Amino acid sequence: MRMHRLQGVEAGPSDAIWIGCSLIEPGGGTTPGASDVEKFYVCLEGEVQVTAQADGPAQVTTLRPLDSCRIAPGEMRQLLNASAKPARLLLVMSRKL
Repeated sequence: MRMHRLQGVEAGPSDAIWIGCSLIEPGGGTTPGASDVEKFYVCLEGEVQVTAQADGPAQVTTLRPLDSCRIAPGEMRQLLNASAKPARLLLVMSRKL
């Protein structure tokens, strides 16, 4: 997975959020993890499986172009591109000051 910051942190000024765009190659993804900030993922291209787990069993959702999901603070999430084509995701999250 390759991520490019589009706005916020070193990419440009922002008081509250940062925005990134990730390219996930077929078979690629992230390791399971959680953060202490809210995250929003928007699928721009391809398909991405999002596994999320807060309290209770894990939920798996497939995002397709213009689908989105919210990951709550502290919620575990993992992304996986199980398709044969690259996928592109927009990530918007709070910028911790």
